[in-house]
Amino acid sequence: LGAYELGRTLGEGNFGKVKQARNRATGEHFAVKILDRGRVLSLRGADDQVRREIATLTMLAHPNVVRLHEVAASKTKIYMVLEFVNGGELFDRIAIKRKLSEREGRRLFQQLIDGVSYCHGKGVYHRDLKPENVLIDRKGNIKISDFGLSALPQHLGNDGLLHTTCGSPNYIAPEVNDWPPSDQLSVLLYIC
Repeated sequence: LGAYELGRTLGEGNFGKVKQARNRATGEHFAVKILDRGRVLSLRGADDQVRREIATLTMLAHPNVVRLHEVAASKTKIYMVLEFVNGGELFDRIAIKRKLSEREGRRLFQQLIDGVSYCHGKGVYHRDLKPENVLIDRKGNIKISDFGLSALPQHLGNDGLLHTTCGSPNYIAPEVNDWPPSDQLSVLLYIC
């Protein structure tokens, strides 16, 4: 990744880290997801998850979805160069403010609906929508991120449904666990 100067660590996940980076030629800032290739290959299904995230992000171009700019790999690492969203996670915004005003909540929720609707229109189902995967830029606009558990139309069963349980337990749609029906957007709205 010679074109980029890596900076501070923005976050860490199961397979690696996300670092802030600056394009040496343009000065533009990015977030670079650096995945440990050995770890990805050693965990069952993880390589499919990474491929799926890359394929999914390649399909998407919407103001409320994080953009993938470039993918590179070495013998030991996989690099995903992503749009840098400089305002942090919705989770942190809620933790600091304790609650959002009705106006701000409505505005953010509308952007979330716009982004999710766009994804669904492209046949992309996020399946892990939670405040930690909703980023906010400095202008207060949201960006949906982390499409590692997403599903595409080819993952649908013969009945038109997805049959794999995934997501974060605190935010998963209740019907996935045989609870009364609900949806992830409603869960996020309630949290805000």
